[in-house]
Amino acid sequence: MPASDTPFQLDGKVALVTGAGRGIGRAIALALARAGAEVILNSRTPAELEAVASEIIGQGGRAQVSPFDVTDSAAVRDKIGRFSRLDILVNNAGVNRPQPFFEVDEATLDRLIALNIKAAFIVAQSAARLMAEAGSGVVINMSSQMGHVGSERDRTVYVMTKHALEGLTKAMAAELAPKGVRVVSIAPTFITTPLTEPFFANPEFRQWVVDRIPLGRIGTVEEVANAVVFLASPAASLVTGSSLLVDGGWTAW
Repeated sequence: MPASDTPFQLDGKVALVTGAGRGIGRAIALALARAGAEVILNSRTPAELEAVASEIIGQGGRAQVSPFDVTDSAAVRDKIGRFSRLDILVNNAGVNRPQPFFEVDEATLDRLIALNIKAAFIVAQSAARLMAEAGSGVVINMSSQMGHVGSERDRTVYVMTKHALEGLTKAMAAELAPKGVRVVSIAPTFITTPLTEPFFANPEFRQWVVDRIPLGRIGTVEEVANAVVFLASPAASLVTGSSLLVDGGWTAW
């Protein structure tokens, strides 16, 4: 089937992926490029972005790098404001630092709020402004299954930030729909990445995770990336204000 005949193709689209240098962000960038999008890669680490861009170009795709710190609001507005076009935002940059509730220090609290909520808001606002001017676009916020439930394992701040992101997704979707902009979130379960591998090296923690996933396994970055391609594509043209759970059934218990 020719690429132009499938509603999952993204030919001619321009996508910005934050946190694109490694892990889930890298996989998303690669998947969007394979679907036909030109991908703008963002993180604070130019060398990682250049490596991903080279990989995309080597596979026949299109990519450019745009390194900046998403917690620097002025830089975000300046960089995104200079884009000539933006059809897709994958608001992926985020962080977690698990701590028991009574041991959460203020620096950790401030860091997670600054990146997971404030930076996500400013990036989405800046990107959606371009989309609204063009009359079309989609914002995909990287949430988590923890944006839908709680957790008994040292994640109060992270859970709080992801619930906030789910609320932002719904409010943005309602406000921006008349401007032709869709806003959705994607909510993965625990995914194997370079950052999570040290945690899964602990057999007790790994078993705790697997026992709570009805499908009985930890997710992969490719599974998250494939779901992002769907949400970004014309196949999801009637989907807005929703959260796509890629959680192996975690929240179905």
